[in-house]
Order: sequence, then C-alpha cells, then structure tokens
Amino acid sequence: MPSYMTDVYDWAYVDPAWVRWLDHNLVVKTLLFGNDRRLMRRYLSRIQPGMRVWQVAHVYGDLVELAAQRTGSQGAFHLTDITPIQIAHGKRKIGALPWARVIRQDAALHHGDGHPYDLICSFFLLHEVPDDWKRRIVDNMLAQMPEHGEVLFVDYHRPARWQPVRYILKWVNRLLEPFAEALWNHEISHFASHAADFSWHKESIFGGVYQIVSVRRKPPQS
Repeated sequence: MPSYMTDVYDWAYVDPAWVRWLDHNLVVKTLLFGNDRRLMRRYLSRIQPGMRVWQVAHVYGDLVELAAQRTGSQGAFHLTDITPIQIAHGKRKIGALPWARVIRQDAALHHGDGHPYDLICSFFLLHEVPDDWKRRIVDNMLAQMPEHGEVLFVDYHRPARWQPVRYILKWVNRLLEPFAEALWNHEISHFASHAADFSWHKESIFGGVYQIVSVRRKPPQS
C-alpha cells in the first residue's frame, strides 16, 4: 500500500472504525454539499446494460451498487482498490453479483481481463493522490480505453471566487487534502503523457467546485 495512504488518509480509508462510520450516503451528501446525486448521475447515465465498466476505486455510499446494477448481467463491472478494508466494503456491496468483480489492484497497474472496457470512471480519486500517482493513473486509464470507449473523471475543480465553498475547501485542503489543489491549478489533461491524442470535454458545476471530464480517442487521421 502506498505510504501516502497511511501517512495522510489512514483516518479516511484505512482505519476500519472510521471507514464504517464514513461509508454512508448521508456522509457523502454532506461532504459534497448536497451534490452527490447530481454528480453520480453524470456517471450512471453513461452506463448502458451490457457494458464493460471499470471503476478505479471504491466510493462510499451506494454508487458502486447502482453502477454495477446498471451494467447488468450481460455486461461486466470491475471495481479496483488498493486497501483491504475498501475491498471488503466493495465485496459486501456487489460481491453477490455474478457479473461484478472486486479486485485489489493499484489503479496505475490494472489491465483488466483481456477484454476492453466501454467505460472507465475515476470518481473523486485524483484529488487524493500525489501528482506522480495522478500521472500514472491517468495514463493507465487512457491506455485501457479502446477506440469506442470513454474515460470519465469526476472530481474537484477550482471554484469561482464568488463561491463561498471555495474558502471552506481551502481550509479543508490545508488540513486534510494536501494533493487536492493540483486540480485547482491544472487541467486533468495536464497529467496525461499524450493528451493531444484524445478529445477532452469538461463540464463544471456548483460554481466550479466540481468537474466532469469526458475523454475519448481522436479518430485516426487518414
């Protein structure tokens, strides 16, 4: 397990007592200032029955259950995470679904089962990892995307100066989220080694607090 997980995020993602307390929809709604369902819909609306979907990290609340259920028995839903307690929570939620797999794997190293994914989603992961890990994760996600596929990033963004939440997050970042403001200062494409090979479409919501970035391969030039 990376050292930053135990050094910075032990309280949030490693310690079983904290994880049990945090893994609830109400906590997620509070942390996202009531935007949880709005952001989840941006992801879930892209999943069609029969798709092959890779979600790169476990998410608190019921998102992984909803995503796996939308994929359905004709598709495949793969959830990866690097910490044992998150794997346990993921298996509790979707382990009974025959088409779902919960895999302990570094998101920068996961290569699936030999079949391409239609949709790959990072839901609030990038702001929690150091910049070198951001680059490795983004590059691997893009490398796993076939010509027809889509990579989706849902994460924090630089808030507008008029948005009061900006100043709350400044304080939170100083205390708890040391890697988050890299997403205030750089586009997610900044962390891709070959960004020009892809088309990037960004939507920001809630006064710029959150971003939804869709990435697709550019068609080959004739």
